[in-house]
Amino acid sequence: MAAAEPAPAPAASRPAWKDVSYGSAAGIVSKLFEHPLDLTKVRLQSQPLDRAARYSGPWDCIVQTYRNEGVKAFWRGVSMPVAGAMAENATLFVVYNQTQALLQHLYPPSHPSTPSNPAPLSIWQTATAAAVAGAAVSFVLTPVELVKCKMQVSNIAAEGFAASRAAHAVAGAAHAPATRAIPSSFVRPTPAPMPGAISVTRSILREYGVRGLWLGQTGTLIRETGGDAAWFTTFELVSRWFIERRVARGEVSPKDGGRVTKGDLSAFELMTAGAGAGIMYNVVLFPADCIKSTIQTEDELRGKGEVKGPRRGFVQVGRDIYSARGIRGLYNGCGITALRAAPSSALIFYIYSRLEAAFG
Repeated sequence: MAAAEPAPAPAASRPAWKDVSYGSAAGIVSKLFEHPLDLTKVRLQSQPLDRAARYSGPWDCIVQTYRNEGVKAFWRGVSMPVAGAMAENATLFVVYNQTQALLQHLYPPSHPSTPSNPAPLSIWQTATAAAVAGAAVSFVLTPVELVKCKMQVSNIAAEGFAASRAAHAVAGAAHAPATRAIPSSFVRPTPAPMPGAISVTRSILREYGVRGLWLGQTGTLIRETGGDAAWFTTFELVSRWFIERRVARGEVSPKDGGRVTKGDLSAFELMTAGAGAGIMYNVVLFPADCIKSTIQTEDELRGKGEVKGPRRGFVQVGRDIYSARGIRGLYNGCGITALRAAPSSALIFYIYSRLEAAFG
């Protein structure tokens, strides 16, 4: 995800494929970078509420994952986010830029726009365009995140099933004749291979149909609408602050001698603005993301063989998390998410802005 130049003409006239290409390149790099921390966040959020917490915090989750599953486990489920990056960014940037163009058509800027001094959108226009783009992209993201989250907690589900079978075996042994031996393969079953993205997707379609791919849509919609508004707006505000600081020092654009633009900002300035935007995106509506992760992994963590009751809604899950673990439960994983978001978002904005400056 990344913000485009706020000039109406470039945003409206730039081919959509450029938005897709720039955003996808930035998105893929960031997904590969952030995925280990995202996996940690999902596992912290998805701990069953009816038993003691498996992880005491982010570091404990990282250590347990490494000890039990090795380094490769930190990229479990990464195929879906990477594959979905193009669809996500295509939707995000095309809708964002087209909404910008529409808003500037409906509400023309108070002073004329020139290539060297583009008229920026107002803050409310930026936030509105970002919220519309976020709402649209939520429908693309939900299936991707659903498969990703199910893959990321598959190890916990497998261990829970193995523990349940072992407990039944021990209980059976207590009532069995002394001469009867229980096969070791029954007490400690060999773990099944972790399912891949295609296998998980087929399982969802088989059990719930196409509609099942949008499980958790409410949480994603709330998070993306508010989060993207905060994300783009924060980046614009911080970028403008850096621009005004340069203008106050008497600097001009080295390209044409005109007013300084975002394309003239340094890597440090762009990445600072991007890092701040990433933190704001996640902190603003983090409970919605926590509830979404719980809903999307509930079937896996319930355990095989358990009777499935009526599926809980968004509000009910939120109440249950709060009742079981208080307000802290709704922010489980927030710290590591912010830690992940700052450099990841900085990379996205830096790569996107540099590609935009280089190729238009």
